[in-house]
Amino acid sequence: MPQLDPSPWFAMLVFSWLVFLIIIPPKVLAHVFSNEPALKDAKKTSTNPWTWPWP
Repeated sequence: MPQLDPSPWFAMLVFSWLVFLIIIPPKVLAHVFSNEPALKDAKKTSTNPWTWPWP
């Protein structure tokens, strides 16, 4: 039964985990956002009550 032979599958498993644990995290952590969000002024806006056109 060839599917129970661990030699090709184990190598593929180890290689894929090496990619996920060594190569990908530095690339993700080095990502820089192109537009950093700016802080808005914290001034309070005045609200006007709504006048309904019907009684």
